[in-house]
Amino acid sequence: MESVKDVIGRWGRTLGEAAMKAESLAGNTWQHLKTAPSFTDAAMGRIAQSTKVIAEGGYDKIFRQTFETATEEKLQYSYACYLSTSAGPVMGLLYISTSKLAFCSDNPMSSYNASGQTQWSYFKVVIPLHQVKSVNPSTSTVNPAEKYIQVITIDDHLVTSLQDTLQASALQSV
Repeated sequence: MESVKDVIGRWGRTLGEAAMKAESLAGNTWQHLKTAPSFTDAAMGRIAQSTKVIAEGGYDKIFRQTFETATEEKLQYSYACYLSTSAGPVMGLLYISTSKLAFCSDNPMSSYNASGQTQWSYFKVVIPLHQVKSVNPSTSTVNPAEKYIQVITIDDHLVTSLQDTLQASALQSV
């Protein structure tokens, strides 16, 4: 009788944990859809992203295909999120590995080259972990369900990297 009670107790705890995870996932998905500029675009984006993850063999494979990685580097976490930009929120995935923090947009974004032609490319940001000075969580005062993360780098690493990239891009277009 005791072993049956133990099994039922473990099963009950497992169900409780699964229910909590499902509730959290549903809440996060709903918050994600409400945060998006377009409810329909966000829903379709999440469906497309899930399909891509399944088709390509998981987040780890996508991470390794998208970013330059060392063989010993391990993906720790991946999160669907928005990157706040001056042009508005960009939907994508945030990856945290053993050596970097990386973001890649779900869809290519348009930009213009020196000759005024439209070019399409994925929006990517990579910050080596050794360049991260601090990470500050915050919450929207208007909507406490909206969570934000501010990443501060040491020695203006991100600014320097962006300036170097822009200079290299300008040299290539000349």
